Amino acid sequence: MGFIKIYAMNWLLQGKEITDVQQFGLGATGFVYKITNKETGKFYIGKKILENKTKKLLTKKEQSEWDKPGRIPKKKLVVKESNWADYYGSSKPLLEDLKSGKEKFTREILRVCFSKKELSYFEVFYQFEYKVLHVDSYNENVMGKFYRKDTLGAQDSI
Repeated sequence: MGFIKIYAMNWLLQGKEITDVQQFGLGATGFVYKITNKETGKFYIGKKILENKTKKLLTKKEQSEWDKPGRIPKKKLVVKESNWADYYGSSKPLLEDLKSGKEKFTREILRVCFSKKELSYFEVFYQFEYKVLHVDSYNENVMGKFYRKDTLGAQDSI
């Protein structure tokens, strides 16, 4: 009998639950998401990559079995699925509020992206679109460059 992974709250993409990385489509790199507290309306916008890529040293056995032409490489690329399915963001205030119950939150995928550059662009795009620094959101900054405290005087003109 196989095991089925059950999450307290799955990701939603255009109203459909996403439970498997294959549902994102071929070549998807990651997604931009919005997590919303259903009780307060407070939200967080961020990005999540679907696969982690790391370089690992080849073992002596792997090096001795190398049969391709040219120099024997020292490292290999290891690709592993990220923790996207049970990820809830990196905001400390959000993670603190999640302790009161994950069922009080919705996780919505705003956009699936096909490169890291596109992923970074649309994260910032949606953060500005939703005015995260000017409303009651869990986002305290955009790109680590623009902070809520720096925009306090500008809130009245928006």
